Amino acid sequence: MYENMKARVENVLNKGEVSENYINNDEEREVFSKWKAGFTSQDHPAVIQVLLDNNHNKDITGHFLPNLIYVSRQKSKTSPHNFKAGALNVLLRVSMIMTNGPLILTQDCDMYSNDPITPLRMLCYVFDPAIQPTLGFMQFPQLFQGLNKDDTYGCELKHLIKLHPRGADGLWGAYYFGTGTFFRRRALFGDPSTCVKTGIPELNPNYVVKNPINSPDALALAHTVASCNYENQTKWGSQMGFRYGTLVEDLFTGYRLHCEGWRSIFCDPERPAFLGSAPINLVDVLNQCERWAVGLLEINLSKYSPITFGSRTMGLVVSLGYCCYTFWPVLSIPVIIYAFLPPLALLSGVSIFPKISEPWFFLYLFLVMGAYGQDFLEYAANGSTFKKWWNAQRMWMIRNISSFSFGTVECLLKFIGLSTYGFTVTNKVVDDEQNKRYSRGVLEFGVSSPFFVPPTMAAVINFFSFIWGAILIFSSRNEVGEGLVLQMLLAGCIVIKCFPIYEAIALRTDNGKMPTKITFIATSLALILYAATSNIFN
Repeated sequence: MYENMKARVENVLNKGEVSENYINNDEEREVFSKWKAGFTSQDHPAVIQVLLDNNHNKDITGHFLPNLIYVSRQKSKTSPHNFKAGALNVLLRVSMIMTNGPLILTQDCDMYSNDPITPLRMLCYVFDPAIQPTLGFMQFPQLFQGLNKDDTYGCELKHLIKLHPRGADGLWGAYYFGTGTFFRRRALFGDPSTCVKTGIPELNPNYVVKNPINSPDALALAHTVASCNYENQTKWGSQMGFRYGTLVEDLFTGYRLHCEGWRSIFCDPERPAFLGSAPINLVDVLNQCERWAVGLLEINLSKYSPITFGSRTMGLVVSLGYCCYTFWPVLSIPVIIYAFLPPLALLSGVSIFPKISEPWFFLYLFLVMGAYGQDFLEYAANGSTFKKWWNAQRMWMIRNISSFSFGTVECLLKFIGLSTYGFTVTNKVVDDEQNKRYSRGVLEFGVSSPFFVPPTMAAVINFFSFIWGAILIFSSRNEVGEGLVLQMLLAGCIVIKCFPIYEAIALRTDNGKMPTKITFIATSLALILYAATSNIFN
């Protein structure tokens, strides 16, 4: 069935039209009549089709099925809202015209329900009189199926998905993940005391739908509000609906709702409410993280920055909680410094850390071990193994050196008008060979991506600096060697984390090995960087 459907879709795309032999009834003929010349995936009119009507369609047991409506918003290359929030706002308006249910569930396309009683859990919060007046949304953790045993790419993100939301639940509530979230429709139309007017009676959260979903009037109005130009000169995306202005429109929407006075609930049942697919390709993981970096920094550079706007509307403590997320990409700066500066100094025999005999050495060592120890204990308390934690640490370093640093530069260039970043959906489709390598915990480096250059540079520099540092320490006077111990330990730690990179460069022969082009570029840049800094240190 799948192969037959795939062949039909490809045939239609090649011909540019839906031929008569693919149309089964007049209803389908009416829908496909919109596919005319110029109809493409990026430029087409709105398509809205009722697939199931709860007043007519029944299952095999005779029970009525819920409404199921297919919506494809109008697409235009000139539309300014070709992002996730733009699609959600179209769905929000169309659902108001046709059903206007008071509760909304937002899900990523790869997520599915894993527990049939999840709606009942949600309703317990909705009908709790103590929190109901200001309850805006209920967030379930974003959990994944199909992760390999040791979560090679650190996609579980324990702190973001499990630990931090629990703490935030005691303040203002968990932030919006973008999936696994139940909204009260009213929360998307202004603060708890004021409902924003839309100009159309049907686009009101309290409107009672009178027309059947298949009526011509309902379908005509639904097509109108699904058009690209409908939001022009309106408050959609700024004061109501899902908010625009950043690539992380999910977190930004939840943040703006919290600023307006709405609160959220974090619900983490023992049985996962929803499960989805995580990217299992390193390039896709890094692409996703770069998009996050650009979007998070966009919030800081906007008039809604948590430092200014957030502290005025939510208070200092709550705004600092959001700063932990929005300034996340800035961590790339100290990580890059630690990954490159100490090993380059070590290659020149220059000490920049305290000596073993100095009291500051033990303070430095205590701070480093304490931070790592706390992080591991938090992971272990949530059921993670040491290998999972170590993989998360390795990916933390790779993300900061590559995608977060790229995203920081990209955002700054965009801010001064020199660059733009488009929204891309993370690819989660892999071939059989990639899937086998992922199941064995092998990192995928099979494409010539610029993301691989900085980690490879760090791997090369730290490898040689560790060897050279060991030679200096064991062959020099005690006083000189004492000053290089911390630098050598740091280089050794990075070398251990970079073992998959060395393996991909020299030991692997499969299609996931490091491309020769990336190895050559990274090694050349490492030599240039060493030559440029050796004169400074000497």
